[in-house]
Amino acid sequence: MAAAGLLTGCPPGDGGGRSGRFRAAFTAGGSQETLDPHVAPNFVDQARAKALFDTLATYNDDMSVRGRLAESWESDASGRRWHIRLRKASFHDGEPVTAKDVLYSYRRAADPKTGSPSQQLLSAVDFGKSRASGARELTLVLKDPDFEFPTAFAGPGTEIVPEGTTSFRHPVGSGPFRYASFKPGGIAHFVRWKGHWAGAPRISDLEIVPVNEESARVNALLSGQVQYAGDISGSFIDRLEHADAVRVLTSRGATAQQLLLRTGRAPFDDPKLVEALLLGVDREALVRVALAGRGTVGNDLFGKGLRGYPAELPQRERDVERARDLVREAGAKGLSFTLETSTVDASWESASTLIARQLGDVGLHVTPRKRASTTYFSEIKEKGVAALNTTSTLPVSDFLQQRLRSGVARNLTGFDSGRFDELMDRARSTREEKERLGLLHRAQRIARDESGMLVWGFSDAHDGVSASVKGLRSAVPNSHFWARFDDVEPS
Repeated sequence: MAAAGLLTGCPPGDGGGRSGRFRAAFTAGGSQETLDPHVAPNFVDQARAKALFDTLATYNDDMSVRGRLAESWESDASGRRWHIRLRKASFHDGEPVTAKDVLYSYRRAADPKTGSPSQQLLSAVDFGKSRASGARELTLVLKDPDFEFPTAFAGPGTEIVPEGTTSFRHPVGSGPFRYASFKPGGIAHFVRWKGHWAGAPRISDLEIVPVNEESARVNALLSGQVQYAGDISGSFIDRLEHADAVRVLTSRGATAQQLLLRTGRAPFDDPKLVEALLLGVDREALVRVALAGRGTVGNDLFGKGLRGYPAELPQRERDVERARDLVREAGAKGLSFTLETSTVDASWESASTLIARQLGDVGLHVTPRKRASTTYFSEIKEKGVAALNTTSTLPVSDFLQQRLRSGVARNLTGFDSGRFDELMDRARSTREEKERLGLLHRAQRIARDESGMLVWGFSDAHDGVSASVKGLRSAVPNSHFWARFDDVEPS
Protein backbone atom coordinates (compact mmCIF):
# COMPACT_ATOMS: atom_id res chain seq x y z
CA MET A 1 0.00 0.00 0.00
CA ALA A 2 1.22 3.51 -0.79
CA ALA A 3 2.29 5.15 2.48
CA ALA A 4 2.06 1.79 4.23
CA GLY A 5 5.12 2.70 6.24
CA LEU A 6 3.17 5.57 7.77
CA LEU A 7 0.64 3.24 9.42
CA THR A 8 2.47 2.98 12.70
CA GLY A 9 1.39 3.14 16.32
CA CYS A 10 0.59 6.40 18.08
CA PRO A 11 -0.32 7.48 21.61
CA PRO A 12 -3.86 7.06 22.99
CA GLY A 13 -6.41 9.82 23.51
CA ASP A 14 -7.33 11.70 26.66
CA GLY A 15 -10.30 9.70 27.91
CA GLY A 16 -13.91 10.83 28.03
CA GLY A 17 -15.46 7.87 26.19
CA ARG A 18 -14.83 4.48 24.70
CA SER A 19 -11.39 3.71 23.34
CA GLY A 20 -10.38 2.79 19.82
CA ARG A 21 -8.31 4.05 16.93
CA PHE A 22 -9.91 4.80 13.57
CA ARG A 23 -7.96 5.18 10.32
CA ALA A 24 -9.40 6.90 7.27
CA ALA A 25 -7.61 6.96 3.90
CA PHE A 26 -7.90 9.86 1.45
CA THR A 27 -6.12 11.21 -1.59
CA ALA A 28 -3.71 13.80 -0.19
CA GLY A 29 -2.11 16.98 -1.49
CA GLY A 30 1.59 16.36 -0.83
CA SER A 31 4.20 18.55 0.78
CA GLN A 32 2.19 21.78 0.38
CA GLU A 33 -0.60 20.63 2.69
CA THR A 34 -1.61 22.72 5.69
CA LEU A 35 -4.00 22.42 8.63
CA ASP A 36 -5.24 25.96 7.99
CA PRO A 37 -9.03 25.33 7.82
CA HIS A 38 -9.63 28.41 5.69
CA VAL A 39 -7.65 26.79 2.87
CA ALA A 40 -9.62 23.60 2.23
CA PRO A 41 -9.71 22.76 -1.50
CA ASN A 42 -9.74 18.95 -1.25
CA PHE A 43 -11.77 16.28 0.54
CA VAL A 44 -8.85 15.39 2.82
CA ASP A 45 -8.50 19.05 3.89
CA GLN A 46 -12.18 19.25 4.73
CA ALA A 47 -12.07 15.98 6.68
CA ARG A 48 -9.17 17.26 8.79
CA ALA A 49 -10.87 20.62 9.31
CA LYS A 50 -14.10 18.92 10.43
CA ALA A 51 -12.16 16.95 13.04
CA LEU A 52 -10.21 19.91 14.47
CA PHE A 53 -12.55 22.87 14.07
CA ASP A 54 -16.20 23.83 14.03
CA THR A 55 -18.40 26.18 12.03
CA LEU A 56 -21.38 28.35 12.90
CA ALA A 57 -23.65 26.01 10.97
CA THR A 58 -23.68 22.89 8.83
CA TYR A 59 -25.56 21.63 5.78
CA ASN A 60 -28.29 19.02 5.94
CA ASP A 61 -28.37 16.49 3.10
CA ASP A 62 -30.55 18.82 1.02
CA MET A 63 -28.16 21.77 1.66
CA SER A 64 -30.54 23.51 4.05
CA VAL A 65 -28.72 25.01 7.03
CA ARG A 66 -28.75 23.99 10.69
CA GLY A 67 -26.80 25.37 13.61
CA ARG A 68 -23.48 24.25 15.09
CA LEU A 69 -21.64 26.94 17.06
CA ALA A 70 -24.47 29.31 16.24
CA GLU A 71 -27.46 28.79 18.52
CA SER A 72 -29.65 31.13 16.47
CA TRP A 73 -29.58 33.81 13.76
CA GLU A 74 -32.07 36.28 12.35
CA SER A 75 -32.03 39.26 10.02
CA ASP A 76 -33.70 42.62 10.13
CA ALA A 77 -36.38 43.50 7.56
CA SER A 78 -33.78 44.72 5.06
CA GLY A 79 -31.72 41.51 4.99
CA ARG A 80 -28.56 43.52 5.71
CA ARG A 81 -28.15 43.06 9.47
CA TRP A 82 -27.82 39.52 10.81
CA HIS A 83 -27.85 39.00 14.57
CA ILE A 84 -26.14 35.77 15.71
CA ARG A 85 -26.11 34.15 19.13
CA LEU A 86 -23.44 31.56 19.89
CA ARG A 87 -23.85 28.46 22.00
CA LYS A 88 -21.54 27.92 24.96
CA ALA A 89 -18.44 26.20 23.57
CA SER A 90 -14.70 26.14 24.19
CA PHE A 91 -11.48 25.79 22.24
CA HIS A 92 -9.06 22.98 22.97
CA ASP A 93 -6.99 25.25 25.23
CA GLY A 94 -10.04 25.88 27.42
CA GLU A 95 -10.74 29.40 26.18
CA PRO A 96 -14.38 30.13 25.27
CA VAL A 97 -15.50 30.58 21.67
CA THR A 98 -16.53 34.24 21.44
CA ALA A 99 -18.09 36.66 19.01
CA LYS A 100 -14.65 38.25 18.48
CA ASP A 101 -13.30 34.89 17.33
CA VAL A 102 -16.09 34.71 14.74
CA LEU A 103 -15.39 38.21 13.46
CA TYR A 104 -11.67 37.48 13.22
CA SER A 105 -12.23 34.16 11.43
CA TYR A 106 -14.68 35.61 8.92
CA ARG A 107 -12.47 38.63 8.23
CA ARG A 108 -9.55 36.29 7.58
CA ALA A 109 -11.59 33.98 5.32
CA ALA A 110 -12.92 36.99 3.40
CA ASP A 111 -9.39 38.15 2.58
CA PRO A 112 -8.56 37.07 -1.00
CA LYS A 113 -4.97 36.44 0.09
CA THR A 114 -6.13 33.62 2.37
CA GLY A 115 -7.71 31.59 -0.41
CA SER A 116 -10.87 30.40 1.32
CA PRO A 117 -13.42 28.69 -0.96
CA SER A 118 -16.03 30.88 0.79
CA GLN A 119 -14.16 34.14 0.23
CA GLN A 120 -16.73 35.44 -2.26
CA LEU A 121 -19.62 34.87 0.17
CA LEU A 122 -17.90 36.40 3.21
CA SER A 123 -16.65 39.42 1.25
CA ALA A 124 -20.29 40.56 1.43
CA VAL A 125 -19.71 41.51 5.10
CA ASP A 126 -18.89 45.11 6.01
CA PHE A 127 -16.45 44.35 8.82
CA GLY A 128 -16.08 48.02 9.68
CA LYS A 129 -19.72 48.12 10.76
CA SER A 130 -20.05 44.58 12.15
CA ARG A 131 -19.80 44.32 15.92
CA ALA A 132 -19.65 41.93 18.86
CA SER A 133 -22.40 42.96 21.26
CA GLY A 134 -21.36 40.52 23.97
CA ALA A 135 -19.16 37.49 24.48
CA ARG A 136 -21.62 35.27 22.61
CA GLU A 137 -23.56 37.72 20.44
CA LEU A 138 -22.62 39.59 17.29
CA THR A 139 -24.17 41.44 14.39
CA LEU A 140 -22.85 41.01 10.87
CA VAL A 141 -23.69 43.96 8.65
CA LEU A 142 -23.75 43.21 4.93
CA LYS A 143 -22.87 45.63 2.16
CA ASP A 144 -26.05 44.63 0.33
CA PRO A 145 -29.28 42.86 1.35
CA ASP A 146 -28.97 39.06 1.25
CA PHE A 147 -31.65 36.70 2.54
CA GLU A 148 -29.55 33.72 1.41
CA PHE A 149 -26.59 34.74 3.59
CA PRO A 150 -26.96 32.04 6.32
CA THR A 151 -25.78 29.43 3.80
CA ALA A 152 -22.33 31.01 4.21
CA PHE A 153 -22.24 29.92 7.88
CA ALA A 154 -21.86 26.30 6.74
CA GLY A 155 -19.55 26.83 3.77
CA PRO A 156 -16.16 25.11 3.38
CA GLY A 157 -13.38 27.34 4.68
CA THR A 158 -15.51 29.19 7.29
CA GLU A 159 -14.23 27.40 10.42
CA ILE A 160 -13.89 29.44 13.60
CA VAL A 161 -10.36 29.84 14.97
CA PRO A 162 -9.16 31.79 18.03
CA GLU A 163 -8.78 35.52 17.46
CA GLY A 164 -5.28 36.39 16.32
CA THR A 165 -4.36 32.94 15.01
CA THR A 166 -1.71 33.16 12.27
CA SER A 167 0.06 29.79 12.51
CA PHE A 168 -1.48 26.33 12.12
CA ARG A 169 1.58 24.21 12.87
CA HIS A 170 -0.04 23.20 16.19
CA PRO A 171 -3.63 24.30 15.64
CA VAL A 172 -6.17 25.01 18.35
CA GLY A 173 -9.80 24.55 17.36
CA SER A 174 -13.14 23.79 18.95
CA GLY A 175 -13.85 20.57 17.03
CA PRO A 176 -14.35 17.08 18.47
CA PHE A 177 -10.67 16.11 18.15
CA ARG A 178 -7.45 17.75 19.35
CA TYR A 179 -4.25 18.03 17.34
CA ALA A 180 -1.58 15.42 18.08
CA SER A 181 0.74 15.42 15.06
CA PHE A 182 0.84 16.14 11.35
CA LYS A 183 3.41 16.20 8.57
CA PRO A 184 2.36 17.58 5.17
CA GLY A 185 1.90 14.64 2.86
CA GLY A 186 1.79 12.27 5.84
CA ILE A 187 -0.59 11.05 8.52
CA ALA A 188 -2.66 13.54 10.51
CA HIS A 189 -3.17 12.21 14.03
CA PHE A 190 -5.91 13.63 16.25
CA VAL A 191 -7.10 12.56 19.70
CA ARG A 192 -10.51 12.67 21.34
CA TRP A 193 -11.40 15.92 23.11
CA LYS A 194 -13.73 15.38 26.04
CA GLY A 195 -14.67 19.07 26.26
CA HIS A 196 -16.54 19.27 22.96
CA TRP A 197 -19.91 21.01 23.30
CA ALA A 198 -21.76 18.12 21.57
CA GLY A 199 -20.02 15.45 23.66
CA ALA A 200 -16.77 13.53 23.32
CA PRO A 201 -16.15 11.29 20.28
CA ARG A 202 -16.56 7.58 20.84
CA ILE A 203 -13.11 6.77 19.43
CA SER A 204 -9.90 7.79 21.19
CA ASP A 205 -7.73 8.37 18.10
CA LEU A 206 -8.35 9.46 14.55
CA GLU A 207 -5.70 9.04 11.86
CA ILE A 208 -6.24 10.51 8.41
CA VAL A 209 -3.87 8.63 6.13
CA PRO A 210 -2.65 9.73 2.68
CA VAL A 211 -3.15 6.98 0.08
CA ASN A 212 -3.27 8.55 -3.36
CA GLU A 213 -3.68 5.47 -5.53
CA GLU A 214 -7.30 4.36 -5.56
CA SER A 215 -6.37 0.68 -5.83
CA ALA A 216 -4.15 1.09 -2.76
CA ARG A 217 -7.00 2.67 -0.77
CA VAL A 218 -9.26 -0.23 -1.70
CA ASN A 219 -6.62 -2.81 -0.79
CA ALA A 220 -5.90 -1.07 2.52
CA LEU A 221 -9.59 -1.20 3.39
CA LEU A 222 -9.99 -4.85 2.40
CA SER A 223 -6.90 -5.85 4.38
CA GLY A 224 -8.01 -3.97 7.49
CA GLN A 225 -5.13 -1.46 7.47
CA VAL A 226 -7.72 1.34 7.36
CA GLN A 227 -11.38 1.33 8.36
CA TYR A 228 -12.51 3.97 5.84
CA ALA A 229 -11.51 4.69 2.24
CA GLY A 230 -12.76 7.91 0.72
CA ASP A 231 -13.68 8.76 -2.87
CA ILE A 232 -13.91 5.36 -4.58
CA SER A 233 -14.87 5.30 -8.26
CA GLY A 234 -17.40 3.05 -9.95
CA SER A 235 -14.75 0.73 -11.36
CA PHE A 236 -13.89 -0.50 -7.83
CA ILE A 237 -17.38 -0.53 -6.33
CA ASP A 238 -18.32 -3.99 -7.65
CA ARG A 239 -15.29 -5.42 -5.88
CA LEU A 240 -16.21 -3.78 -2.59
CA GLU A 241 -19.88 -4.69 -2.84
CA HIS A 242 -18.94 -8.37 -3.08
CA ALA A 243 -16.62 -8.25 -0.07
CA ASP A 244 -18.17 -9.35 3.22
CA ALA A 245 -15.70 -7.35 5.31
CA VAL A 246 -16.74 -3.93 3.99
CA ARG A 247 -19.81 -1.95 3.01
CA VAL A 248 -20.16 0.91 0.55
CA LEU A 249 -21.65 4.30 1.47
CA THR A 250 -23.19 5.74 -1.71
CA SER A 251 -24.65 9.22 -2.24
CA ARG A 252 -26.52 9.53 -5.51
CA GLY A 253 -25.62 12.36 -7.89
CA ALA A 254 -23.33 14.03 -5.37
CA THR A 255 -20.73 15.56 -7.69
CA ALA A 256 -21.30 17.73 -10.76
CA GLN A 257 -19.05 16.72 -13.66
CA GLN A 258 -18.26 19.69 -15.88
CA LEU A 259 -16.55 20.68 -19.11
CA LEU A 260 -15.51 24.32 -18.68
CA LEU A 261 -15.04 26.51 -21.77
CA ARG A 262 -13.15 29.79 -21.38
CA THR A 263 -15.69 32.18 -22.91
CA GLY A 264 -13.33 35.11 -22.40
CA ARG A 265 -10.71 33.61 -24.73
CA ALA A 266 -10.66 32.61 -28.39
CA PRO A 267 -12.08 30.41 -29.76
CA PHE A 268 -14.84 30.16 -27.14
CA ASP A 269 -15.53 33.87 -27.14
CA ASP A 270 -17.77 32.95 -30.09
CA PRO A 271 -21.23 31.96 -28.72
CA LYS A 272 -21.87 29.80 -31.79
CA LEU A 273 -18.91 27.59 -30.99
CA VAL A 274 -19.99 27.30 -27.35
CA GLU A 275 -23.45 26.20 -28.48
CA ALA A 276 -21.87 23.72 -30.88
CA LEU A 277 -20.11 21.99 -28.00
CA LEU A 278 -23.27 21.99 -25.88
CA LEU A 279 -25.03 20.17 -28.70
CA GLY A 280 -22.09 17.99 -29.74
CA VAL A 281 -21.53 16.15 -26.46
CA ASP A 282 -23.39 12.90 -25.73
CA ARG A 283 -24.13 13.13 -22.00
CA GLU A 284 -25.77 9.71 -21.74
CA ALA A 285 -22.70 8.01 -23.24
CA LEU A 286 -20.43 9.88 -20.83
CA VAL A 287 -22.43 8.71 -17.82
CA ARG A 288 -22.58 5.17 -19.15
CA VAL A 289 -18.85 4.91 -19.95
CA ALA A 290 -16.91 7.42 -17.84
CA LEU A 291 -19.04 6.92 -14.72
CA ALA A 292 -19.64 3.21 -15.36
CA GLY A 293 -23.36 4.00 -15.19
CA ARG A 294 -23.09 5.17 -11.58
CA GLY A 295 -24.53 8.64 -11.96
CA THR A 296 -27.19 10.70 -13.71
CA VAL A 297 -27.22 12.79 -16.87
CA GLY A 298 -26.62 16.52 -16.44
CA ASN A 299 -28.46 19.40 -18.12
CA ASP A 300 -25.69 22.04 -18.05
CA LEU A 301 -26.73 23.35 -14.64
CA PHE A 302 -25.37 22.71 -11.16
CA GLY A 303 -27.41 21.28 -8.27
CA LYS A 304 -29.81 18.81 -9.84
CA GLY A 305 -32.51 17.95 -7.29
CA LEU A 306 -31.57 20.71 -4.84
CA ARG A 307 -33.58 23.71 -3.72
CA GLY A 308 -33.40 26.41 -6.40
CA TYR A 309 -32.69 24.09 -9.34
CA PRO A 310 -34.99 24.77 -12.34
CA ALA A 311 -36.21 21.23 -12.90
CA GLU A 312 -38.79 22.45 -15.43
CA LEU A 313 -36.14 23.00 -18.14
CA PRO A 314 -36.19 20.29 -20.85
CA GLN A 315 -33.17 17.99 -21.07
CA ARG A 316 -30.61 19.17 -23.63
CA GLU A 317 -30.09 16.43 -26.22
CA ARG A 318 -27.22 15.77 -28.59
CA ASP A 319 -27.78 17.21 -32.08
CA VAL A 320 -24.77 16.41 -34.27
CA GLU A 321 -26.17 18.03 -37.44
CA ARG A 322 -26.96 21.33 -35.74
CA ALA A 323 -23.57 21.28 -33.99
CA ARG A 324 -21.81 20.81 -37.35
CA ASP A 325 -23.74 23.74 -38.81
CA LEU A 326 -22.74 25.96 -35.89
CA VAL A 327 -19.08 24.97 -36.27
CA ARG A 328 -19.23 25.95 -39.95
CA GLU A 329 -21.02 29.24 -39.16
CA ALA A 330 -18.30 30.05 -36.63
CA GLY A 331 -15.63 29.37 -39.28
CA ALA A 332 -14.18 26.72 -37.00
CA LYS A 333 -14.34 23.54 -39.09
CA GLY A 334 -11.17 21.55 -38.38
CA LEU A 335 -10.34 23.68 -35.33
CA SER A 336 -7.90 22.05 -32.89
CA PHE A 337 -7.80 22.73 -29.16
CA THR A 338 -6.52 21.06 -26.01
CA LEU A 339 -8.74 19.69 -23.25
CA GLU A 340 -7.10 19.96 -19.82
CA THR A 341 -7.52 16.90 -17.62
CA SER A 342 -5.88 15.13 -14.69
CA THR A 343 -6.06 12.12 -12.37
CA VAL A 344 -7.89 14.30 -9.82
CA ASP A 345 -11.07 12.40 -10.71
CA ALA A 346 -10.97 8.75 -11.71
CA SER A 347 -13.56 9.30 -14.45
CA TRP A 348 -11.70 12.03 -16.30
CA GLU A 349 -9.36 9.90 -18.40
CA SER A 350 -12.18 8.06 -20.12
CA ALA A 351 -14.36 11.20 -20.18
CA SER A 352 -11.71 13.27 -21.97
CA THR A 353 -11.12 10.52 -24.56
CA LEU A 354 -14.85 10.15 -25.19
CA ILE A 355 -15.46 13.92 -25.42
CA ALA A 356 -12.64 14.18 -27.98
CA ARG A 357 -14.25 11.43 -30.06
CA GLN A 358 -17.73 12.96 -29.83
CA LEU A 359 -16.55 16.42 -30.84
CA GLY A 360 -14.64 14.90 -33.72
CA ASP A 361 -18.07 14.00 -35.12
CA VAL A 362 -18.91 17.73 -35.43
CA GLY A 363 -15.64 18.77 -37.10
CA LEU A 364 -13.40 19.62 -34.14
CA HIS A 365 -10.03 18.11 -33.17
CA VAL A 366 -9.62 17.79 -29.42
CA THR A 367 -6.43 16.60 -27.69
CA PRO A 368 -6.59 15.74 -23.97
CA ARG A 369 -3.61 17.06 -21.96
CA LYS A 370 -3.02 15.54 -18.53
CA ARG A 371 -1.75 17.91 -15.83
CA ALA A 372 -0.41 17.04 -12.38
CA SER A 373 -3.15 16.55 -9.79
CA THR A 374 -1.31 18.67 -7.19
CA THR A 375 -1.31 21.79 -9.40
CA TYR A 376 -4.26 21.13 -11.70
CA PHE A 377 -6.78 23.61 -10.28
CA SER A 378 -4.28 26.44 -10.00
CA GLU A 379 -3.07 25.82 -13.56
CA ILE A 380 -6.47 25.78 -15.25
CA LYS A 381 -7.22 29.22 -13.80
CA GLU A 382 -4.53 30.66 -16.06
CA LYS A 383 -3.87 28.14 -18.83
CA GLY A 384 -5.86 26.59 -21.63
CA VAL A 385 -9.31 27.15 -23.10
CA ALA A 386 -11.17 23.99 -22.01
CA ALA A 387 -10.89 21.89 -18.86
CA LEU A 388 -12.65 19.17 -16.92
CA ASN A 389 -13.84 20.07 -13.44
CA THR A 390 -15.94 18.71 -10.59
CA THR A 391 -17.90 20.42 -7.84
CA SER A 392 -19.32 18.69 -4.78
CA THR A 393 -22.78 19.47 -3.48
CA LEU A 394 -23.38 23.08 -2.38
CA PRO A 395 -26.46 25.30 -2.06
CA VAL A 396 -27.43 26.37 -5.58
CA SER A 397 -27.43 30.09 -4.77
CA ASP A 398 -23.92 29.85 -3.28
CA PHE A 399 -22.55 28.01 -6.29
CA LEU A 400 -23.96 30.62 -8.66
CA GLN A 401 -22.58 33.45 -6.52
CA GLN A 402 -19.11 31.92 -6.20
CA ARG A 403 -18.57 30.41 -9.65
CA LEU A 404 -20.55 32.36 -12.25
CA ARG A 405 -20.71 36.01 -11.20
CA SER A 406 -18.65 38.38 -13.30
CA GLY A 407 -15.08 38.79 -12.12
CA VAL A 408 -15.14 36.48 -9.09
CA ALA A 409 -11.96 34.52 -8.41
CA ARG A 410 -13.51 31.08 -8.89
CA ASN A 411 -15.28 31.88 -12.17
CA LEU A 412 -13.19 29.57 -14.36
CA THR A 413 -15.03 30.17 -17.64
CA GLY A 414 -14.76 33.97 -17.65
CA PHE A 415 -18.55 34.27 -17.92
CA ASP A 416 -19.48 37.96 -17.79
CA SER A 417 -23.18 38.79 -17.92
CA GLY A 418 -24.75 41.93 -16.49
CA ARG A 419 -28.21 40.35 -16.82
CA PHE A 420 -27.14 37.32 -14.79
CA ASP A 421 -25.53 39.47 -12.08
CA GLU A 422 -28.61 41.70 -11.85
CA LEU A 423 -30.93 38.72 -11.39
CA MET A 424 -28.63 37.29 -8.70
CA ASP A 425 -28.65 40.61 -6.86
CA ARG A 426 -32.44 40.81 -7.03
CA ALA A 427 -32.85 37.20 -5.91
CA ARG A 428 -30.65 37.48 -2.84
CA SER A 429 -32.26 40.78 -1.80
CA THR A 430 -35.82 39.42 -2.10
CA ARG A 431 -37.36 38.41 1.21
CA GLU A 432 -40.21 36.27 -0.15
CA GLU A 433 -38.98 32.72 -0.83
CA LYS A 434 -41.11 31.88 -3.89
CA GLU A 435 -40.18 35.09 -5.68
CA ARG A 436 -36.51 34.63 -4.76
CA LEU A 437 -36.43 31.14 -6.26
CA GLY A 438 -38.14 32.39 -9.42
CA LEU A 439 -35.36 34.94 -9.92
CA LEU A 440 -32.72 32.24 -9.37
CA HIS A 441 -34.39 30.13 -12.05
CA ARG A 442 -34.25 33.03 -14.52
CA ALA A 443 -30.56 33.59 -13.79
CA GLN A 444 -29.80 29.92 -14.39
CA ARG A 445 -31.49 29.90 -17.78
CA ILE A 446 -28.98 32.55 -18.88
CA ALA A 447 -26.07 30.66 -17.39
CA ARG A 448 -27.13 27.40 -19.04
CA ASP A 449 -26.83 28.87 -22.52
CA GLU A 450 -24.03 31.40 -22.14
CA SER A 451 -21.68 30.59 -19.25
CA GLY A 452 -19.51 27.99 -20.99
CA MET A 453 -20.16 25.50 -18.18
CA LEU A 454 -21.28 22.19 -19.67
CA VAL A 455 -22.52 19.92 -16.87
CA TRP A 456 -22.55 16.51 -18.54
CA GLY A 457 -23.39 14.42 -15.48
CA PHE A 458 -23.65 13.98 -11.75
CA SER A 459 -21.47 11.20 -10.40
CA ASP A 460 -22.42 9.16 -7.37
CA ALA A 461 -20.06 9.52 -4.40
CA HIS A 462 -18.76 6.28 -2.91
CA ASP A 463 -16.84 5.70 0.30
CA GLY A 464 -15.89 2.32 1.70
CA VAL A 465 -16.06 1.43 5.39
CA SER A 466 -15.31 -1.71 7.38
CA ALA A 467 -18.47 -3.72 7.98
CA SER A 468 -17.83 -3.77 11.72
CA VAL A 469 -17.84 0.03 12.00
CA LYS A 470 -21.02 1.69 13.22
CA GLY A 471 -22.00 5.35 13.30
CA LEU A 472 -21.30 6.31 9.68
CA ARG A 473 -23.88 6.69 6.94
CA SER A 474 -23.88 7.82 3.32
CA ALA A 475 -23.89 11.60 2.91
CA VAL A 476 -22.90 14.01 0.17
CA PRO A 477 -19.54 15.77 0.58
CA ASN A 478 -19.84 19.17 2.30
CA SER A 479 -22.86 17.98 4.29
CA HIS A 480 -22.96 17.39 8.04
CA PHE A 481 -22.79 13.59 8.08
CA TRP A 482 -20.02 13.25 5.51
CA ALA A 483 -16.72 12.26 7.24
CA ARG A 484 -18.43 12.69 10.63
CA PHE A 485 -15.80 10.56 12.37
CA ASP A 486 -16.74 11.73 15.86
CA ASP A 487 -19.90 9.62 15.42
CA VAL A 488 -17.91 6.42 14.79
CA GLU A 489 -18.44 3.62 17.29
CA PRO A 490 -15.31 1.48 17.69
CA SER A 491 -15.67 -2.22 17.01
